[in-house]
Amino acid sequence: MTSRLPVMKLRITAFFLVACLLVSGVLTANAAEVNIYSSRQEHLIKHLLDDFTAETGIRYNLLTGDGPGLLERLRREGRNSPADVLITVDVANLVAAKNAEVLQPIQSSVLEENILPQYRDDEGFWYGLSARARIIYYDPERVDQDKITTYESLADPELGQLVCVRSSSNVYNISLTASMIAHHGEEQTEQWVRGLVGNFARSPQDNDTAQIRAVAAGECGVGIANSYYFARLLASDAPADQDVTSRVQVMWPNQEDRGAHMNVSGAGVTMSSRNVDAATKLIEFLSGEHAQEIYARVNNEFPVNPNVQPSGPVVQMGTFKADELDLSVIQKHTMDAVRVMDRGGWR
Repeated sequence: MTSRLPVMKLRITAFFLVACLLVSGVLTANAAEVNIYSSRQEHLIKHLLDDFTAETGIRYNLLTGDGPGLLERLRREGRNSPADVLITVDVANLVAAKNAEVLQPIQSSVLEENILPQYRDDEGFWYGLSARARIIYYDPERVDQDKITTYESLADPELGQLVCVRSSSNVYNISLTASMIAHHGEEQTEQWVRGLVGNFARSPQDNDTAQIRAVAAGECGVGIANSYYFARLLASDAPADQDVTSRVQVMWPNQEDRGAHMNVSGAGVTMSSRNVDAATKLIEFLSGEHAQEIYARVNNEFPVNPNVQPSGPVVQMGTFKADELDLSVIQKHTMDAVRVMDRGGWR
């Protein structure tokens, strides 16, 4: 009896080793999963996430919400957050997430190859996934196109009170103003803001699409909005939308100098991520040629991958020169932009 104890102990030890290996296998399987907080509408990215799972075997869980709300949730949850990836729009939101210390830097040769340098954080905290231009729309019957060829020209008193734009709290306008500071400095940008405000046709209100519709309706002669909003109208079969695009012309600003202001939707790996490798693989997948072509076409945006050409309605809007200003430079001026807009009276 006594001589069998070592054998029994070996069997018991072996049993527990096998059990541990099985548990480890289960945990490894569960680790092949990525939790996503996204401010992009689900229908815009779900098909891409499904493709990601099909290609990699990594499952995903998706929570959608508005950008500021998701950032506040990440702040509140801290290191206990289940999120692995944050997907949001505009560099201002990406910068806010970086500054709130809810993202961690990642390094990836795939991302460096797939994404143009100006569309990614120079420290690796966030990476652009699609680009958009913030441009000028005008009524050719009311406005001479030669008088609105630059952002700066919108502040010219001779233009008159013809401009419609969203409020200064909108992240798209904050980033545009930050880019002006990067190019011209605070003092000159504040003068530009004051001139722009003096040319407002009405108090800032509504969303980007509303600015384009207001130009078509004659409420203003000039509007400022992101490129994909007009592309959506171009893609629409609704008679009202077709009427808008027939009345409104596109102006790509600053084509004789720096080019049109660009911004991005993008993603970063959260500080709380327990699946950094899976999270990185997701962002790499979204930056790849397959995803970029679909992402840009479905969202009516521009690829950030230099190997992918624009497609869909944005192509109808014509070719243009893009401002190649590094968005990491813009991020340094976002708070300055808020103060300049406030001092200049942009509400």
